[in-house]
Amino acid sequence: MTIEQHVIDEIIRQAEAEAPNESCGYLLGRDGTVTENFPMENTDHSPEHFSFSPKEQFAALRYARAEGLSILANWHSHPASPSRPSAEDIRLALDPNIRYAILSLHEGIHLNSFCIRGGEVIDKEVHL
Repeated sequence: MTIEQHVIDEIIRQAEAEAPNESCGYLLGRDGTVTENFPMENTDHSPEHFSFSPKEQFAALRYARAEGLSILANWHSHPASPSRPSAEDIRLALDPNIRYAILSLHEGIHLNSFCIRGGEVIDKEVHL
């Protein structure tokens, strides 16, 4: 998956603005290229975990379909830990058709995405 630079910049701004809580959203695009961030509210308002509201998830899906885009990944930030999935992230990664991106603000800014299937990390891509 490739993420356009303006999208990376946008999610960094979102994560920095919402720190110390985790921030989150969907990454939308076509043919493996992310062209848009669909920012979402972390309904948990927590620095250690996040949840999407079902209403926002459906809004993202409707928007993506209307624009001819696909949800390529969900993303969230780790304000105080590295860009790697926690045990909870792995447990909650239920859609094998998307990637799971984690933006870390810990010790510099790092963005990686992961393919997670059946409770296992299959691969990692470095984006920043």
